[in-house]
Amino acid sequence: MKVKKNAKYAVACLSSMGLRITPENRMAVHNSNRFLLQATSAETNVLNVTSSLGPECLVMTRFVAGSPMAAFIKAQLRARNIAYVGPDVAQGGPWGFRHQFNIADSGFGLRAPRVWNDRAGEVGRTLDAKDYDTKKIFVFFDLARILSIRPCILAAHCSAVIPVPSPMSSVPKLMTTALGL
Repeated sequence: MKVKKNAKYAVACLSSMGLRITPENRMAVHNSNRFLLQATSAETNVLNVTSSLGPECLVMTRFVAGSPMAAFIKAQLRARNIAYVGPDVAQGGPWGFRHQFNIADSGFGLRAPRVWNDRAGEVGRTLDAKDYDTKKIFVFFDLARILSIRPCILAAHCSAVIPVPSPMSSVPKLMTTALGL
């Protein structure tokens, strides 16, 4: 197995980006009025391990057009050395698309950590392989690691598909290794 030495991206993934607020100083959510805002997803947290060591990583996602939250997410990805690609989707009114939002209690003492998710209207639920120029993206790879990617992209570009459980849902997500693209 040969790894392409001049590949642009070390790792790529498909992900739904969201926002998390966490109380300062490990306070309980219901007792706090000051929160830290973070742009996050399980997949980009994995990418962050590689990107913090220097190699560039890529996340394929969707954003809500004109949203200050989308601008915040893009800025946070750039700060973490994670490139992004994906369309800006119109919000479609007050009940339209938005980025997932969660509230995290870090826990302290006997209080266990806990996360409350709000995924209603989540723009990431509409991820579609047609949104990404996979031929252009994957030309950078001789060996590509693709995390939590949908079967529609796998069929065209990958040699092995291994189902793995996702911490994000009860539905298994797919992980694959694409060789010789």
